[in-house]
Amino acid sequence: MNLFPGALPLLAIAIPMAATVPILVCGRRPNLRESWSLLASIATAGTVLAMLPGTLSGQIAESRLFELIPGVAIAFRADPAGMLFALLASGLWIPTTIYSIGYMRTLDEGRQTRYYAAFALSLSSALGVALAANLITFVLFYELLTLATYPLVTHHEDDTSVRAGRRYLIYTLSAGLALIAASAWLLSLGIDGTFVAGGFLQELSGRTGILWGLFLLMACGVGVKAAVMPLHSWLPSAMVAPTPVSALLHAVAVVKAGAFGFVRVMGFVFGPALLAEMGAAQGVAVFAAVTLMLGSIIALRMDRLKQRLAYSTISHLSYIVLGTAILAPAAWVGALLHMVAHGVTKITLFFCAGAIHANAHKDNVSQLDGIGRQMPYTMTAFALASLGMAGLPPFMMFASKWYLGSGAVAANMNPILAVYILSGILNAAYLFPIVFRAFAKPPVPDPDGHEIGEASPWMVAPLMVTGVLALALGVFPDLGFGFLELATQVAASVMEATP
Repeated sequence: MNLFPGALPLLAIAIPMAATVPILVCGRRPNLRESWSLLASIATAGTVLAMLPGTLSGQIAESRLFELIPGVAIAFRADPAGMLFALLASGLWIPTTIYSIGYMRTLDEGRQTRYYAAFALSLSSALGVALAANLITFVLFYELLTLATYPLVTHHEDDTSVRAGRRYLIYTLSAGLALIAASAWLLSLGIDGTFVAGGFLQELSGRTGILWGLFLLMACGVGVKAAVMPLHSWLPSAMVAPTPVSALLHAVAVVKAGAFGFVRVMGFVFGPALLAEMGAAQGVAVFAAVTLMLGSIIALRMDRLKQRLAYSTISHLSYIVLGTAILAPAAWVGALLHMVAHGVTKITLFFCAGAIHANAHKDNVSQLDGIGRQMPYTMTAFALASLGMAGLPPFMMFASKWYLGSGAVAANMNPILAVYILSGILNAAYLFPIVFRAFAKPPVPDPDGHEIGEASPWMVAPLMVTGVLALALGVFPDLGFGFLELATQVAASVMEATP
């Protein structure tokens, strides 16, 4: 492989990181500052997309920086699993950047320069997590992601935001310490932690105490950002942040880094053989199934729209975690597809919630009577995303749930199939009434006499694009990005590597 393709993983991570400099320098010139943000998002997505043909054909791009300690380097690798996450994160950064311009200007938010700089650093960190070739590199960018997103969580700097930020740091930095401890333990055992399909810990087979100690540290480390109960409470409190930040947390970066962490831990650190030997997969499945159900049930009770969506996210992250615990190829395909489906669908719902907040100044479900007649484009996108979240065909989430359910059947785990089906019903129960209320009930006059209409085109256009994309990816799951092919390659490599 020549030098240039080999440099692409590092370049994809470096572009958004480097973009923070002109963003900060142009802080007093908003148009130029936001142009840098948009150009960086496009360049990053283009760089990631340029690696896709090589990954699909087996010519995987790799970048190596330097040895952190002898034998362990900071290194990046665009393998199929990492590429799937990188494509999702970089692709959704473009509509999120466009949406942010409309949202931040409509509400005349303060500290916008810091916001765009932190956003770029967050995406750089997320791509570092996605493309990390080994555990040390993964942990480094996993921690950088926490630090980069903290200013976004505390953006408003009021008491509520500061408390939410403090809780966010306590949870996520503690999770990072668990991963650091696991990494140090592995190094003391002479294991460099390079990710390998099927796992790299086979030499520890039979050493039950060490394996369980490592597994608990890693599962807790990634479980916090994946919001597995009882490690989830930071996520609803972080909803005090501006809505584009909520979209970043829920669809693009932070929680997806946690879910992706389970993909790495279950498939590339331990592997199905060791997990079966230990019985660890069953424990993960229990926690994930409980989280999946309770998240949906709690969402039913939330009147505040962003809180309802937050608990929905908690539930849907555990679809992914549970899929990795079902040691069957179809379930792994479903888990990886669900990362993409949830990202595209949930970002649409948050975009809609932000548009309603910015233009109609309504934040509660009980206030949304007739809002569909006043904001028809926004609520049509919301309706599309709601149908997708319920798993109805032909939306992408139908495909991911189908694979998850098929994997449960193949693994003789029919109770898990029942959990997936019941959760789908609950998804409809907490989203469909919003759509009904928006379109079937008469609008409530604004108390100040203002006429409510659509938000800025900078906000409406992205939410319509992502809403349609959730449908299009259900009909054409590869659609130029190869998501289904990547997921299939990951599942095959993890399962075929099992002795």
